[in-house]
Amino acid sequence: MYRSHVLVCGGTGCTSSNSQKIIESLNEEIQKQGLENEVKVVRTGCFGLCALGPIMIVYPEGCFYSRVAVEDIPEIVSEHLLKGRIVTRLLYDETVGQDEIKALNETDFYKKQVRVALRNCGVINPESLEEYIAYDGYQALGKCLTEYTPEQVIQIVTDSGLRGRGGGGFPTGRKWALTAPNKAPQKYVVCNADEGDPGAFMDRSVLEGDPHCLIEAMAIAGYAIGATKGFVYVRAEYPIAVRRLQIAIDEARAEGLLGKDILGTGFEFDMEIRLGAGAFVCGEETALMTSIEGKRGEPRPRPPYPAVKGLFGCPTVENNVETFANIPQIILKGADWFASMGTEKSKGTKVFALGGKIKHTGLVEIPMGTTLREIVEEIGGGIPNGKKFKAAQTGGPSGGCIPAHLIDTPIDYDNLISIGCMMGSGGLIVMDEDTCMVDIAKFFLEFTVDESCGKCTPCRVGTKRLLEKLDKITKGNGTMEDIDELESLCYYIKENSLCGLGQTAPNPVLSTLHFFRDEYIAHVKDKTCPAGVCKSLVHYEIDPDKCKGCTACARVCPVGAIDGQVRQAHTIDVSACIKCGACFEKCRFGAIEKK
Repeated sequence: MYRSHVLVCGGTGCTSSNSQKIIESLNEEIQKQGLENEVKVVRTGCFGLCALGPIMIVYPEGCFYSRVAVEDIPEIVSEHLLKGRIVTRLLYDETVGQDEIKALNETDFYKKQVRVALRNCGVINPESLEEYIAYDGYQALGKCLTEYTPEQVIQIVTDSGLRGRGGGGFPTGRKWALTAPNKAPQKYVVCNADEGDPGAFMDRSVLEGDPHCLIEAMAIAGYAIGATKGFVYVRAEYPIAVRRLQIAIDEARAEGLLGKDILGTGFEFDMEIRLGAGAFVCGEETALMTSIEGKRGEPRPRPPYPAVKGLFGCPTVENNVETFANIPQIILKGADWFASMGTEKSKGTKVFALGGKIKHTGLVEIPMGTTLREIVEEIGGGIPNGKKFKAAQTGGPSGGCIPAHLIDTPIDYDNLISIGCMMGSGGLIVMDEDTCMVDIAKFFLEFTVDESCGKCTPCRVGTKRLLEKLDKITKGNGTMEDIDELESLCYYIKENSLCGLGQTAPNPVLSTLHFFRDEYIAHVKDKTCPAGVCKSLVHYEIDPDKCKGCTACARVCPVGAIDGQVRQAHTIDVSACIKCGACFEKCRFGAIEKK
């Protein structure tokens, strides 16, 4: 029995900030102080507040230490763990009240969250089967195998209203119901953990923080549809996730929770990991299955759908990590419990990877129907440096932008589609007034062009033509005809591409054209970039009233385009300026203006 537990985040973000060294230092210092029988150090998954890492929580007090350094460990051990004196300087500032330390779930970042998929992340040791079982682990699987028929399991999932969290939002119960009746010698359950959207890391965090949850859910899906084999297709760029998932699979197999005769019921199910090479197109379900088969990851024409002819030509259910992570809780707590959260057509919660120009970056799980304003201003802490909110991009390269005047939009599948966006896997990138929306569209198109598998001409050639026009516009060489052609080409690609990724590739362009057409026109007609981002359309001027003649700008100019005497106002030779911005960054008096 330990009197204190120290939970240290072992997710990728905190690991990259030396959380492993913090754990090692903690154990060493605890040994020095003779506390090894009183204090236990636990490496957990992601807590969510990634911007404050490395993160440490000490129980039973619930003290939340943020941005912990190795140098802080001796003080934490000697003062807090030994003497019981909380090190207040390291506490997350929102947990510090006047007379007491607030619990983490009372802070703005957490109090509106409802953690279902992330329920165990940051709570348990992901490499311990015992800890997962202590938090009701594998009870849902046992309940399915002993109390429910496969048809009843599918009905529970259907009644819950759970929709696929990978982007399309297809009803999960319906997908399972379409697969179950199909007779075949072999059926498969496939998990899509090929999280390729820029800025998305939801699935990675679940795999790193709660891998047994995925194993249990896939076994339940196998029971429901009559499958005995599962595959988890995960990016090789997720080494921590891969290692912990493999540990969990080995543990489950050793304890009879995978393999033959699971829990003595006669049910058989086993699974293995397949590594992806990071191709974005392999996030599309048919391309993913093709890759698992050992072939080049390219999408297949549909029909036939995977429910009829999927992996190795057999009936297959495919869902992503977050979708599966909801299943055990739905089984344990009931369909009505899950359906009570969210909106009429979008039930439950959704995990978002909150990033960009926002104070609190990290993972948030909120009920469907939560407004974008609540996410940005309350949970995310607002835009830093006093800047104004401009837009939020959802759905990655397949999504669109939500402008400031729609900030009160409730976030769910149907609302996002109605304004030209999509849920996607859950990346949510916040942008402020210094963001150029034409440049944003160009960024996502560059990604799509690089990641297109090239199988169909509309996507392979069409996205390149789109990018060429966007590049032309951002360089100040565009025409109004280019904008019209850009729009018509987008619709052509959407209608004629083979797979969902090609069909949604134009969404960032169409969305920015719809809500920010004035910026496109400014680039074309006025030859200016309103946000001051596109270098070809930016020029720098020195305000003579603010210039002190310190010569700092002249000294950093790589081409000698700035002239002036000491203590006299300087000037910039526009014809010689290469628009590198070095002078703008160097000036301490705000005398250089970007126009």
